[in-house]
Amino acid sequence: MANAVVSGQLSERQRSLAFATVLIAFVMDVVDSTIVNTALPAIQTALTASDGAMQWVVSGYFLTFAVLLVVGGRLGDLFGYARMFVIGVVGFTLASLACGLARDGSALSIARLAQGAAAAIMAPQGVALIQLLYSPTERIGRLAAFGVIGGLAAIGGPVIGGLLIEWSPLGLGWRSVFLINLPFGVLALIAGLTLLPPGRSGQALRPDVPGTLLLFGALGTLLLPLIEGRAAGWPWWTAVAGIASTGLWYAFWRYEQRRRTVIGSALIEPSLFTDSSFRIGLTATAGFAIASAGFLLTFSLTLQRGLDYAPIDVAMLHVPFGLGVMAGISQIGRKALPRHGRRVPMTGALAMATGCLTTALALWMALPTIVIGGALLLAGIGMGTLSGPLGPITLAHVDRNHAGVAGAMHKTVQQIGGALGTALIATIYFTIVPDQRQQSIPAAFLVTTAVVALDLLILVLLLRRLPERLFER
Repeated sequence: MANAVVSGQLSERQRSLAFATVLIAFVMDVVDSTIVNTALPAIQTALTASDGAMQWVVSGYFLTFAVLLVVGGRLGDLFGYARMFVIGVVGFTLASLACGLARDGSALSIARLAQGAAAAIMAPQGVALIQLLYSPTERIGRLAAFGVIGGLAAIGGPVIGGLLIEWSPLGLGWRSVFLINLPFGVLALIAGLTLLPPGRSGQALRPDVPGTLLLFGALGTLLLPLIEGRAAGWPWWTAVAGIASTGLWYAFWRYEQRRRTVIGSALIEPSLFTDSSFRIGLTATAGFAIASAGFLLTFSLTLQRGLDYAPIDVAMLHVPFGLGVMAGISQIGRKALPRHGRRVPMTGALAMATGCLTTALALWMALPTIVIGGALLLAGIGMGTLSGPLGPITLAHVDRNHAGVAGAMHKTVQQIGGALGTALIATIYFTIVPDQRQQSIPAAFLVTTAVVALDLLILVLLLRRLPERLFER
């Protein structure tokens, strides 16, 4: 396989240093996607920015990140994973500097769009390098570590943001939330230049500009109404965008199939979908993202708007949930997956559904906090046991020549599923809660959680179609 790194060519120390390098960038990405939430009030006050500008500070990052992920993955296949990783890190660090120096809401929103685009180039290279450096069985532990560190980073992001706003180091105030990326970006750049091995696809690939534009249009017309639609009251253009997205997805798929047949190179690799593990894994990833994003959003809304929980109390309730997720990913899922295969994520989906429903019932019945915490612990364990195996399952049999685009497709589906879950579940929730009347909020949460549980039960049926032995090929 020309120009590709295989696990046997490097020492364990070299592989560990390369893994630590991509982990730094991964933490930067995850923290940056969550740290901003706690800083939004301070940013809006300091910049006298509009609500719309603040919405784009959050959603703009996710929009360009999701839209460009597959493109970033294919660029790694084309030009080398280490090279594109370095380019992504440089772009992300410079965009963070632009965020920290922004003088108004519009400038900050544009910088956040650039930051998401750079993250889309940086992030898939780490997944691709893991594909090349480790065997399918070894990847379980490495991807599990990603899950644990990612969980810690996601939980720690809002806490770090709050502390930076409170302490205001060097008098920077909210700007420190973005400028904190600079030293870590420099560290990731140095490590990327010195520690990452060369590696790219062994196949002769060409840039696919028409496919890139079609994908950009398909994802953009899908995600833009999801981000803006509910706040705008679902105007007519959201329906038009949805119809346009369907047509663009079809055109994109047909074009990619034809290009792969005629030219031998395409933005995505249609042959990936001939593998049942890849197809089912991607579909299950989308379903899981819908369930997790919908549940976490409505859970937080219910606590604060319906039950008058203080922010510190909400944070404390997330602790057992976060501990459960980390336990599910790092211990249960990682150790059980090679032996028990598909039964592990199926069990996780059932446990998550049970824990989420129990949590909703406990809030609706006003049960003691310890009961709610126990239910959240079970939901977290289920979430970790389900989400941890999805990456290894999806990528288990992927040709290493397509490692970059396959990893990017997996992350893109996560982003799309999260956007769908936020939009769909929140729409049901607010439909049941007219004018956000406080007394109806726990009941609305119970109904939406039942929808989440139904989604997870469908995932169980889907995961049953996976092969009995996933990692014996």
